Amino acid sequence: MEKQENRQGKEKSNWNIRPYMAMGLTFFLVIAASILFFFLVYRYHGFTKIVDKMMVILQPIIIGLILAYLVTPIVNFEERHLLPFMREKIKNQKKADKVVRGLSVAGALLFVAVIIGILLQMVIPELYRSINGMIGTLPRQVNSFMDWLNEYVSSDSEITGYLEMALTKGTEFFENWARTEFLPQTKNIIAGLTSGVIIAVKLVFNVVVGIIISIYVLMSKEAFIGQSKKITYAVFSAKKANSIIHTVHKSNEIFGGFISGKILDSLIIGLLCFVCLYLMKMPYTVLVSVIVGVTNVIPFFGPYLGAVPSAILIMLANPVKGLYFIIFVLVLQQVDGNIIGPKILGDSTGLSSFWVVFAILTFGGIFGIPGMIIGVPVFAVFFYVIKNILSWVLKKKQLPQDTESYIRAERLDPATNRLVCFPKDEPVKKQRQVKETIKAKKDKNNKSDR
Repeated sequence: MEKQENRQGKEKSNWNIRPYMAMGLTFFLVIAASILFFFLVYRYHGFTKIVDKMMVILQPIIIGLILAYLVTPIVNFEERHLLPFMREKIKNQKKADKVVRGLSVAGALLFVAVIIGILLQMVIPELYRSINGMIGTLPRQVNSFMDWLNEYVSSDSEITGYLEMALTKGTEFFENWARTEFLPQTKNIIAGLTSGVIIAVKLVFNVVVGIIISIYVLMSKEAFIGQSKKITYAVFSAKKANSIIHTVHKSNEIFGGFISGKILDSLIIGLLCFVCLYLMKMPYTVLVSVIVGVTNVIPFFGPYLGAVPSAILIMLANPVKGLYFIIFVLVLQQVDGNIIGPKILGDSTGLSSFWVVFAILTFGGIFGIPGMIIGVPVFAVFFYVIKNILSWVLKKKQLPQDTESYIRAERLDPATNRLVCFPKDEPVKKQRQVKETIKAKKDKNNKSDR
């Protein structure tokens, strides 16, 4: 009996200590997280240097993973058509699967290399001719533009005086800048060019290593997926693990649909631009088409970013054709935004126009051009996760999950747990009450004056 009473006393004392231990652990974690957050903010530059250094070290792996992700749809397409044929020829299914996987990976990478080679073979000679012609004719075009400007302002001596004064000041400023800024920095410029060459060589090496890594990833992609799922189910509960895996699948769907669709859309826009500019006999047709097609990868702002330098190039050669090009780009972007883009991309992101602009500006401001490209799908995944969390919370509280139910909501009745909405004519009633109140005050003031 005494032993049982001692055991019960120990169990009670342990039971009483557990809540305090949980509270102490919570306080410790909160304090540790606060210290870590303060350290990250206080040592932000040091932290970013560490992140940048890690990104440089992991650059081949990042390139390999991105390449493997982009090539995976081609590999899957080839496997679907090769597997039935190989399984008939090779009796051992595992051996047949390995052979098909190797052929598919090699075929996908070869297909990408051939497409890039064909595009470069078509574009680079034309780009060289366009740039060479632009360099040769640019001084003459600038001189003709200055002659036209002189003829235009020659009738007005005041404007001519202002232009001469501005030209004199600009020349003096340029001479001072060349003497005080440019010449002392020539050593740094040469060192920068040398480091640029070294960086280019390193990039080529990292690309080669990245291709090798992508081959390993593609050959064993099922094993990597299985290992990821195994870790997820080992660490989290079944419900949380299922939610995480579902979110990853949805993220893959958003990223895959957006990136592949945007590349196809940009390719179509570049080809349309080339055909139309060729028929319109515009100068620098290939160069301008490449600029418009490449910048079209950036959502919303990309077409206009590519149109500005292209319009300047064409205007230097022919101002009237430059104006025609601006009109053509506006029409082309309307066709892309309303017809081509929706047909290819559909509603792959699920974001409204406001959130698309928000994602581009935010990620572009933080990460630059890469942020503008991947900002929309990344924010779409974040938006999808927040939307699911809100839906789960509202469902738990037995509240409606659609947004329309909250547009005219006035308050939530705690007794019935239902939304109380304004009547449809409530704004009209409120306006009438305000007008009547103002009129009554005026009448009262007029009576007091009398």
